[in-house]
Amino acid sequence: MSTRRKVGLAGAVVGAVSAGAAAAAMAKRYAVGRIRLRPDLEASEPFGEIRGREVTLTTSDGVLIHAEVEGPEDAPLTVVLCHGYCLASDSWHYQRRELRGTYRLVTWDQRCHGASARAEASDCTIERLGEDLALVIEKLVPGPCVLVGHSMGGMTIMALAERRPELFDDKVRGVALISTSAGKLAELTLGLPALMSKVVHKAVPSAVSIMRKRGELVDRGREAGNDVAFLAVRHLGFGDSKNVSPTVVDFVESMIRATPSEVIADFYPALMSHDKLTALDVLNNVPTSIIVGERDWLTPPDHSRAMAAAVPTGQLTTVSNASHLVQLESPAAVNNALRELLKRVERAEP
Repeated sequence: MSTRRKVGLAGAVVGAVSAGAAAAAMAKRYAVGRIRLRPDLEASEPFGEIRGREVTLTTSDGVLIHAEVEGPEDAPLTVVLCHGYCLASDSWHYQRRELRGTYRLVTWDQRCHGASARAEASDCTIERLGEDLALVIEKLVPGPCVLVGHSMGGMTIMALAERRPELFDDKVRGVALISTSAGKLAELTLGLPALMSKVVHKAVPSAVSIMRKRGELVDRGREAGNDVAFLAVRHLGFGDSKNVSPTVVDFVESMIRATPSEVIADFYPALMSHDKLTALDVLNNVPTSIIVGERDWLTPPDHSRAMAAAVPTGQLTTVSNASHLVQLESPAAVNNALRELLKRVERAEP
């Protein structure tokens, strides 16, 4: 083949690839544009603006933990809200708005998340998060409390139950586990076909390694939100729901984007190796609520059913047409389940 023909063929291939990439980009913009044109009932919601009295705690390994307290010191019951992976305490927006006038609230940013300080990679473990929660309770909860955890926050509560089971009676009077799991996260399909899921799971360790080694470079590419990030959050966090508010998706995406790539990489092994099924027996000592969206692809309903089987005294609530971020997607259903749990706690004897 002549040099001229080779160059012409190469140019044709490059042109075809470029055209395909441009078409894909246009398709993404078109999809996101159509989503944003839908009525958005949450467009004026003041996400990230609910604030309490700020407190800074220092953990045993010297990490500064940011927390906020709302309500009187002598309140008969405190609700402690523990957020999930790559999120922050602002992810409890609707629950804080619902409960702040009735109960004393404590929200906190888990280490390396939100306004809390970074920690060494070796200290980014679920067990260490359980110790941090014990510190939050010790310093900020003068009386009895109810612990509420979403995703990694639920795992944090399980770690506390494993390490400090004696707290779950007189001090911790109730527990809510929302969109979480006691283990086997490495087997998830993420809502993808089986073959594609296998490809993704094989690719993730390499991506995590790059995020750890080249975190600053990766973060520069994440500084501005984009259509891919929007669609990814909408798919994984909300099950690609047609009803979720674009404003809510943007709010979640901003929290994820604010989480450094190195932090995402540091906690990933802890999440994949998480196994706390035996710790759930401790929760039989207190009223427990297990809440999950029926379309949750990150911590599927099967995981919540397994936890409910391990906590026969608990109540399982499956929220229709909701996914992993059920507390933001279907706040009324989650708030109703939390209200019911709090009533059970108030009726129960310690």
